[in-house]
Amino acid sequence: MPVRTAVIGATGYAGAELVRILSGHPLSELTMITSRQYAGALFSDIYPAMAGIVNLRCQAFSENAVSQGADVIFTALPHKASMGIVPGLIDQGKKVIDLSADFRFKDPAIYEAWYEPHQAKDLLKSAVYGLAEIYGDGIRKASLVGNPGCYPTSVLLPLLPLVKAPFVDLHNIVADSKSGTSGAGRSVSLASLFCEVNEGFKAYKVAEHRHNPEMDEVLSLFSGRAVRITFTPHLVPMTRGMLTTIYIGLKKPVSTEDVASCLDSYYANKPFVRLCPPGGFPNTTHVRGTNYCDIGFKVAQHTRRLIVVSAIDNLVKGASGQAVQNMNIMLGFPETAGLDHVPFPL
Repeated sequence: MPVRTAVIGATGYAGAELVRILSGHPLSELTMITSRQYAGALFSDIYPAMAGIVNLRCQAFSENAVSQGADVIFTALPHKASMGIVPGLIDQGKKVIDLSADFRFKDPAIYEAWYEPHQAKDLLKSAVYGLAEIYGDGIRKASLVGNPGCYPTSVLLPLLPLVKAPFVDLHNIVADSKSGTSGAGRSVSLASLFCEVNEGFKAYKVAEHRHNPEMDEVLSLFSGRAVRITFTPHLVPMTRGMLTTIYIGLKKPVSTEDVASCLDSYYANKPFVRLCPPGGFPNTTHVRGTNYCDIGFKVAQHTRRLIVVSAIDNLVKGASGQAVQNMNIMLGFPETAGLDHVPFPL
């Protein structure tokens, strides 16, 4: 019998992507979607691409209604909004996958320094960071998963297998990321209007992006040492996609084979991480609409740096696809269920 699922905040870009993926999931029945702004409206009226596929109406959020109608609940809400409703859903015995930042941090002080006062600190200890390829064992036992941000997914997947390697200088890591405009969400904003974005390319929130402390905490906990990386995000005039280039200082010379072995051994049985052949590098076009993360690298011996490049779809692997992947792991489903989309060749 399919598991009953609900999407809270279904009309934002991440929520709509969840609806799209769950509607085609062979082991899931999407039973409820909520939207404060569009309560009462057919989802297919908001997103006409879903006509004849999703016939649900958006409802106003009700803890009782959601708890009675679904077993796994995805909260695709703004930061702070999630922490107000997740505790009640957990108390009802539901499994929750939260796409906001509210349950990504272990240290509430870090969250509060970058966001706002946390209203559900007691849940942070039990929440599992939902980077599926890294924390699968914890996710398998979890009731609450804090789904990673898109930038951290694109940085951490290529970087974490390397941070314990003896050749990596943890104090010399720079991540340079470029995102499509859908990463800014669906709310109207001057900065994301077509005329403001088209034919332009810019850095933003330099040295102050909220995903930086998220990455630092995960890297520090994983490596057992304090890690602070330099991170700069950029906005690219395309709808979806994310490309990250990471520059890693080397303590000593390292061969291409050593780096390849490190990544290969970590991701050998991970269906959504694809390593490019030697000399090859990812392209956002090749992962569009999929849950893949493609990774390529080059050792620059003359500057003693390792350059690693990753590509993801920021709405799928960077948000909703990874959330469904986490659900699959939590429920013991095949990890690829509902996510085995074939990439477009062009």
